[in-house]
Amino acid sequence: MCIRDRSTGILFRLPMSRDEYNERFAFNVEWYDQSAMLVRKYQLFFHAKEKLIEMFDLKNRRTFLKKTEYPSISLADLYIGATVSIYSRQLKITEFADEYTSNKLGSKRQKTCAIVKPDAYAHLGKIVDAACSIGLVVGEMRMLKLTKEQAEQFYSNERGQAHFGKIVQFLSSDAVTVLELVGENSVHKWQDLMGSGRDQNSIRGQFGVDEVSDAVYGSSTESQAELDLDFFFGPDSSRLAQTAVFDNCTLCIVKPHVVGAGGAGKVIDDILARGFEISAVQMFKEDRSNIEEFFEVYKEVLPDYQDMVTQLLAGPFIAMEVRAEDAVASFREFTGPSDPEIARTLRPHTLRAKYGHDRIRNGLHCTDLPEDGMLEVEYFFKLLQK
Repeated sequence: MCIRDRSTGILFRLPMSRDEYNERFAFNVEWYDQSAMLVRKYQLFFHAKEKLIEMFDLKNRRTFLKKTEYPSISLADLYIGATVSIYSRQLKITEFADEYTSNKLGSKRQKTCAIVKPDAYAHLGKIVDAACSIGLVVGEMRMLKLTKEQAEQFYSNERGQAHFGKIVQFLSSDAVTVLELVGENSVHKWQDLMGSGRDQNSIRGQFGVDEVSDAVYGSSTESQAELDLDFFFGPDSSRLAQTAVFDNCTLCIVKPHVVGAGGAGKVIDDILARGFEISAVQMFKEDRSNIEEFFEVYKEVLPDYQDMVTQLLAGPFIAMEVRAEDAVASFREFTGPSDPEIARTLRPHTLRAKYGHDRIRNGLHCTDLPEDGMLEVEYFFKLLQK
């Protein structure tokens, strides 16, 4: 059996037939080769039952990666616009590569836009966790500050309504956190989870105050979600101001294994409940060169250096600026020992004791030295913003 690639028209033989016992999904992906400054295009195949992957080089018309086990990738990670890490290459999925994959996964990978408004900042972790608990995946996340003009532009379809001015003023009054949520019927699921102020089991019922200060926003339709997500995460999104303060701060990174397991909301909630301020948040998917540069200080110090780099390349991670008096020392104490087993024995109430698996997949990275707090925050929220 052969398949025709949608983008090139090339026909090539499928490595294996599909049936109900052996589903295989196909995706067109792109990888930016920094050394050659070229975008390289491949077809990625995922065998769901065995968690096997293989890749085909579209330009050279040859197998690039033979079928191999890759248990860190699941079907939930694979949707249009997602970035997946395979052997430290960050591959962006551009489209479903065949009709079978499109038919099977199209409706299950719907995207919607969610905004946690200024009045719900203290409940950010609980809200993210609630979204993950109903099967939605965080595809993008970013805390930002809108100007009045940007809020007016975003709510332009509400212009002329009696509450338009109040909504604009409120949305631009302080930081908001915007999320791309991905999953089957995500628009409807998020709308249902938001609910109304009258439903005490909904997000708005628990955390909202009135029709303006109502905790959260959600796209009303799939087409509106596309517009909303382009506004916040599209090519022109750099115009939106990030919120890092670069003062009395330390860096926290929620590692890919926690994000992939849907645990980021719980981590955020634990940090806020402990009294720390989270003043900047962003999801990152970085190339090896940037991660190696960030961890360079550990290169000659820790034997686990390469493993630390590889873990942060395993999938999306969330970086946060955390603020407090004596931020580096106090947050490092709350994070706990780097080895989760030691943490669970000696300091069982720390974050690594709760979310870590081993020395590498230990839940979080935090700044070690007081003089490095601002430098590490600047790396993600200033240098990488360029």
